[in-house]
Amino acid sequence: MTILGAEHVTVRRGGRPILSDICFQAHAGEFIAVIGPNGAGKSTLLKVLAGLLKPDVGSVTLDARNLFHLSGAALARRRAYLPQNPLVEWPLPLERLVALGLTPHLPAVGPLPEHFHDAINSALAACDLVTQRGQAVTTLSGGEFARAMLARAIVGDPQILIVDEPIAGLDPRHAMATMQLLSQEAKRGKLVIASLHDLTLAARHATRILALVDGGMISDTESLTAELIHKVFGVASLVSGKGDSLALTLLSPSEK
Repeated sequence: MTILGAEHVTVRRGGRPILSDICFQAHAGEFIAVIGPNGAGKSTLLKVLAGLLKPDVGSVTLDARNLFHLSGAALARRRAYLPQNPLVEWPLPLERLVALGLTPHLPAVGPLPEHFHDAINSALAACDLVTQRGQAVTTLSGGEFARAMLARAIVGDPQILIVDEPIAGLDPRHAMATMQLLSQEAKRGKLVIASLHDLTLAARHATRILALVDGGMISDTESLTAELIHKVFGVASLVSGKGDSLALTLLSPSEK
């Protein structure tokens, strides 16, 4: 079973702590939402967990092995990472962009095996991009491009999916569909870790909430409450309903 662990992870920049003494374990089948205000350290934490940024103090382990002792190829076969602001500047057809997510799994020589074509088709369908498959990536809308990058992340069927703000810029239908997709990936036994600003969708779909403030983890919980929202963001809120009907309303100061 996949276990990703952070032990006393600390990252400093210019003498200032960006992350401070982060400790937790994440398991296969979990959908973990990382929440916090701007500058809380969410993106930095995801980069550390993805093996892209080595902490100044502490360690990250994958199934009890130091993550940073794994080869790049071995890590890429198990983990997919979607950054917050991906960029592609050449007019690659969309399906070719998605196929890049298969690179760690491809044979050294020969044509693309047939089952990889099936994987590309499935990823395009899951992200509602079938009709755009031949379109140049540089001509996609912002939301379409975000979904294309998510398709690239899932196409290789990774055991661990780490995504930074995957629904930023998406319309409501595709934002909800993306969260359902990530939830389904976790139910299939994947470990999904996502930084999110949409608290309603985080509360509806995540099985676990990690809250960061000023680089420190102030909560590790299974549910998002009005008390936690106030502690993290300093705003009052109302949380009502449950499951797909859960609703979160932020209150203005006059409504407290």
